[in-house]
Amino acid sequence: MADTYESVTVDVDGHVARVTLIGPGKGNAMGPAFWRELPEVFTRLDEDQNVRAIVLTGSGKNFSYGLDLPAMGDSLAGVMGPDASARSRAEFHATVQRMQAAINAVADCRTPTIASVHGWCIGGGVDLISAVDIRYASADARFSVREVKLAIVADVGSLARLPLILNDGHLRELALTGKDIDAGRAEKIGLVNDVFADAEASLEAAHRTAAEIAANPPLTVRGIKDVLDQQRIDRVSASLRYVAAWNAAFLPSKDLTEGIAATFEKRAPNFTGE
Repeated sequence: MADTYESVTVDVDGHVARVTLIGPGKGNAMGPAFWRELPEVFTRLDEDQNVRAIVLTGSGKNFSYGLDLPAMGDSLAGVMGPDASARSRAEFHATVQRMQAAINAVADCRTPTIASVHGWCIGGGVDLISAVDIRYASADARFSVREVKLAIVADVGSLARLPLILNDGHLRELALTGKDIDAGRAEKIGLVNDVFADAEASLEAAHRTAAEIAANPPLTVRGIKDVLDQQRIDRVSASLRYVAAWNAAFLPSKDLTEGIAATFEKRAPNFTGE
């Protein structure tokens, strides 16, 4: 495995690996390095027979602000206007699929994964934790499926995997409003398994669970995960294919331009449905 990455650090202690988001965008935002490196990181950890469980967390005060809009601007530039060409839409479709593949690498990892979330977990951060097996949070954690506020249909995992985690009404409330929820609410609706006093306690709990999993027979653990995953593979794959095509066709809009501009200008957007 590479010694260093731009978007994460990887530490292995005994049979447990810890992957820590480090940005380089503010709030561990997910830029080009993240989408490029994540598949390599999780594929290599999955191939390491010494690693029997993986803990995923964020550095600093937050888990992740989600998509790094300034860094990923080039990915959206070709489809920002109503006159986007067929070629630009096809290129954007391929970009979405590459980003989906990064989150898929976590979901498809045969090694059990546990997320420890503190601070903000927004947009792509929720996409990421929806792909792990177990989710813990600190009391200060905040969650938001915020893509709707940018005039974007979430397309890299949340709308495909959260239906298997949350009650339908709770999911629709989150996705259609883009509202923020605190850790207590996240636990109540089943987004996280447990809430702990602070980030350190949440991370310690994640490592305890990882160690407990790692102490079990590794082939049996992988077998359990494989059987559980098999029940959702076709449904998730179909949803991801559908939303990639939907966004390639319909994402270009005046509302998208307005949503991104409002975000950068830190003002309320004025959406017109165009």
